[in-house]
Amino acid sequence: MSLAARLPAAAALWVLLGTCVDLPRAGAADAYATGALPQAPQADPASRFAFEGQMIQGGAVIGVAPKGATLLTLDGASVPIALDRRFLIAFDRDAGPSATLVATLGNGQQVRKQLTIAPRAWDISRLNTLPKYPVPRPEFERVRPGELAQINAARRMQSDSTGWRQAMLWPVVGRISTLFGSQRIYAGEPGSYHSGIDIARPTGTVVLAPADGVVVLAAAKPFTLEGNLLMVDHGAGLNSAFMHLSKINVRVGEHVRRGQPIGAVGMTGRATGPHLHWSLKWRDSRIDPLLLAGPMPVAE
Repeated sequence: MSLAARLPAAAALWVLLGTCVDLPRAGAADAYATGALPQAPQADPASRFAFEGQMIQGGAVIGVAPKGATLLTLDGASVPIALDRRFLIAFDRDAGPSATLVATLGNGQQVRKQLTIAPRAWDISRLNTLPKYPVPRPEFERVRPGELAQINAARRMQSDSTGWRQAMLWPVVGRISTLFGSQRIYAGEPGSYHSGIDIARPTGTVVLAPADGVVVLAAAKPFTLEGNLLMVDHGAGLNSAFMHLSKINVRVGEHVRRGQPIGAVGMTGRATGPHLHWSLKWRDSRIDPLLLAGPMPVAE
């Protein structure tokens, strides 16, 4: 009989979730003297962490903090805890092999959890005869700092949205033309890796909100690289960016619902054909939309 089958049902569930449950230890001598088996200490699942998601580079996890937790940190940085003890954490494309999660309880006790982050193999292309960057145009150098300032200001905005709790919906269904994390090496010098997923669709294809959120940026005119850029905050530090749009249907400050039309596919900005670039970011960590939305559905 397996270990899980011999444990109480609730304890077995928490073992499967990756939490720690105290196992029976050898009993005291007097217990054996009377022929009685020692009782296993009963671990309270509420005193442990629980997780749902993938602890992997580019992945995100929804966790449940131990009961009574008043403060939570990931590698020393504070992580907000909802009233039901749930929280969101994520791991950058280049995250290291481990991270430390610490919950401080109301009585001052700390519950620590060492997280193991699985590595991934990325699609790397080597272009040994091409330079890393073309010579920047003066106009690009003039306008780019202002564009980056708008993007960074939008990412600093915090909303009360609970979209981070929802299963992500693909904003468009189609052929994935470029995967998250792919990278080119130009004559031995690494270029920036691809920060999102490109989905090839005709211009005008409706783009849907992947989860509830609040619009934090809706470009008034095309940005040099991103084109018509739309950004939506899903709460808990998670936000989506949609690039190269032909049209934006929502305004800054507007609350959007999962599945709501928010724009249309285009090829504005630096794009060689019509497609949607969708990227996700948790704080400073870039994460893979494929891990949150799941396999691409088959187009009808």
